[in-house]
Amino acid sequence: MSDPGRGYHDMGGLPAGPVERGEHDYALWEKRVDALLVLLSDKTRDLVRVDELRRGIEQLGPGAYDELSYYERWIASITGVLLGKGVFTSDELGRRMAEVEARAAGDRT
Repeated sequence: MSDPGRGYHDMGGLPAGPVERGEHDYALWEKRVDALLVLLSDKTRDLVRVDELRRGIEQLGPGAYDELSYYERWIASITGVLLGKGVFTSDELGRRMAEVEARAAGDRT
């Protein structure tokens, strides 16, 4: 039986398997997500705050939370915060994503 006061993302004190303590190489996209958050949370920009990032991650829902990797959760939350603040629209995001996909498809041919 789950604790009604505990969110699905709250693993504190629960068995979760071994923790990988070794260092690992980060993929380029993971480094870019990290750099993006640093830039967006800089005091001169103040577009994304750590509490907003955390709240967005916690609001992903159990399915997405469990299926997404650490940095995938970050970028999903960052996107949600920026959409919510009107930095860009979902239409603008969709168009840019289509451009990136088209460019990537061209690189594969």
